[in-house]
Amino acid sequence: MDFTPTDAQRDLAKLTREILADGIPDPWRDLAQAGVLAAALPLGAGGDGYGVLERASILVELGRAAAPLPYLPSIATAAAAIARFGTGEQVERWAGPAGQGSPILTAALEAADPFRVSRENGRWVVSGAATAVPAPSADLFLVPAGARVFLVEPGDAGVTVETQEVLGGPGAGWLTLDGAVLPDDRVLGEPDAGESDGRVESWLRAHATVGACAAQLGVTERALEMTAEYAGTRVQFGRPIGSFQAVAQRLADAYIDVEAIRLTMWQAAWRLSEDLPCAAEIATAKFWAADGGHRVAHAAVHVHGGVGIDLDSPLHRYFLAAKYHEFTLGTATDHLRTLGTTLTSP
Repeated sequence: MDFTPTDAQRDLAKLTREILADGIPDPWRDLAQAGVLAAALPLGAGGDGYGVLERASILVELGRAAAPLPYLPSIATAAAAIARFGTGEQVERWAGPAGQGSPILTAALEAADPFRVSRENGRWVVSGAATAVPAPSADLFLVPAGARVFLVEPGDAGVTVETQEVLGGPGAGWLTLDGAVLPDDRVLGEPDAGESDGRVESWLRAHATVGACAAQLGVTERALEMTAEYAGTRVQFGRPIGSFQAVAQRLADAYIDVEAIRLTMWQAAWRLSEDLPCAAEIATAKFWAADGGHRVAHAAVHVHGGVGIDLDSPLHRYFLAAKYHEFTLGTATDHLRTLGTTLTSP
């Protein structure tokens, strides 16, 4: 395997960083106008060959800026899934426009009450609930139910979305479907074309998890840089605090954690991009993103002292973002259990 970034990865990362560094009031619009949102979607000749690795490179930059934009749920997860599995009509209606910045899409992958589906009078009836759905004001929700994934609009009968108080990301909502009745064109892909085996849900979950790890890499990488800079300029007892052994060791441990997040994320992303088995690699990457991310975030605040929790300092945004990605789609313990199950399965 070769983790050397492609020219497309470098260019997209550079462009994303430049846009986010400009301090513009609407970076989502500018990312769309610059072609960043659509670039890594397989929507024709302009996007051929782009995919997981390019989206991961963009997410790293979004993490470095601690930008609470809905790129992960809308583009890297939902729009990419529609572009991959959707019918021509679904791609034209949802994925293509999402790549231009609107509508916003998302996926309900953390079930609070597992979604159930039945067939009545030629239509699908779906009930259940999901918590911590990112971008709760989205225009379309991808909802796994049974062995299919449904396209649900917030205005559909029987659908309610309640905003939850979650910081550090693009918001969160509690999605409830109470007997929502959906026609065949609301099934992602053809209802009976072979995607009704849970494969689409697995694809969604894998890409969303790797995306969260990529964003966490950017968050922790930049938080460590900020902390190292602070430790080199903050003077105590006549010396920069970074010259004290305990502080230096804390930063060294954080560096190791960031590098572990980097290595495991790119390994998982590369295998995912090559359609290779990667359940163990994704679980490993998310473990490090959660466990290592926790340590880096706390080390950054600890070394900064009171400045680390001052709302006038940017570091608190990185702490919140790190905690958001730590718990998104499962904790470190959850993924250790997944890894154990994967390794012991015949």
